[in-house]
Amino acid sequence: MTAGGHHPAPAARRPGGRWRRWRRGRPFTAGVLVALAGVEMLVTLRAPLGVLLHVGPQGLAAYLVPAVLVLCGVLLIATPQQRVFYAVLSLLLGLVSWLTSNLGGFLIGMLLALVGGALAFAWTPDKRREPAGATTTPPATGPETTEEDDDRDAGTALLPGARTPDPTPADRG
Repeated sequence: MTAGGHHPAPAARRPGGRWRRWRRGRPFTAGVLVALAGVEMLVTLRAPLGVLLHVGPQGLAAYLVPAVLVLCGVLLIATPQQRVFYAVLSLLLGLVSWLTSNLGGFLIGMLLALVGGALAFAWTPDKRREPAGATTTPPATGPETTEEDDDRDAGTALLPGARTPDPTPADRG
């Protein structure tokens, strides 16, 4: 108890810790923006699908481009490993939407697709954090290493427990 007779407050855990980690482990904002771009373009289309099918491929593209944008947005969130492909596809479809989907969903959808695609392309996973339970051990160096070997291998990272291989005659010069 403290001097005022109150119990000390328990350590506050930040709410949404798992959600925050999951969201930061993928290009979440980029995926949402790309999906919103597709939804916005779909909303701005007024002609029914039957009329667009009679018009031809240009009419079908008015629905196809935004639908693929929505799919790209969902896939950016679901499979961040493929983000470069989905980002480039989103950027291209955002530009194509200018011609196919009412000037890119009256410019708003096109801008959302371009910003989302650029964010997805620029996103990189956070490699500073190590997985739980991982231990870091310095690379093992044997007694046979010399200063010349250390200079040659500067900047080379070894796996934990790995030893530097013996130089071959070709390596010795």
